Order: sequence, then structure tokens, then C-alpha cells
Amino acid sequence: MAMAHYLRPVYYYETDRMDCVHHSNYIRWFEEARIHLMRERGFPYEELEGLGILSPVLTAQAEYKSMTRFGETVDIAVDVESYTGTRIAFRYEVRDRDTGALRCQGRTTHCFLGGAGRPVSLKKAAPAYHQKVCAALAAREQEEWQ
Repeated sequence: MAMAHYLRPVYYYETDRMDCVHHSNYIRWFEEARIHLMRERGFPYEELEGLGILSPVLTAQAEYKSMTRFGETVDIAVDVESYTGTRIAFRYEVRDRDTGALRCQGRTTHCFLGGAGRPVSLKKAAPAYHQKVCAALAAREQEEWQ
């Protein structure tokens, strides 16, 4: 399974005085694309929260390549980069839908916290959810080998 794709129009309010998307919006777009991927791959974030587990951002990195402007539509490719049971990392590529020009690439890492705000292992705290994440990763790896 290749990276998931999330198409998104660029709204005027996301731009700044330089007539391009303000850099902070790319991090928001990463979140939108991540939630889309999780739902599409069968391990939705709302299900995780329903189990009383949160997954806060530990790091967010973005490398800006070229300007994105109002009126464009971006294609945000996102995939799980790594998963340990206690942490998960995602990678992102933001491209102009029409030209394919790379606008930004980035990465976020997250941990899992239980009800007391303490780190948890999904394998122990939410085994069915853990299985879904592992199954999605296995399917992706199997596809990469073919």
C-alpha cells in the first residue's frame, strides 16, 4: 500500500503578507493528512481516544521547498514511517496537485498516553488497536516487496 493521499485546497486565510501559505499551516495539514491515513488504514484516531489513549506530538519537522499559494490544491502524501508500540512516526510530502512541485516535506513523532497521562504500550493497553496498526504496516511492507 503506497502512501495515502489527502487532497486539500489552499484557503485565503492560510496565506500571509507575502501571498503564500504561512509556514504554521503545514503542521496543521500534516495533522489532517495523518487523521485521514489512520482512518483509511483501519486504525482511526477517534477509536484510540475512545479507548482512553491519547497520542500527543513529540516532534514536528517541516522542510519548506517552495511557496504554496491561495487557489492551489495540494496533494499531501502521508505514511507511517515507524511504530514501536509506544511510539509512532509519520512522514509527509506536500506537492502541488497540478504541477507535482514539492512544496514541503516533514515528519512527526508521537507517543501514547493512558488515562493518567503516563506512557503506555498499545500492545498491552489496546491489543486490538495494536493489531490493526501492525496489520497496516505488514500490508505496506508486503506491497513494497512485490
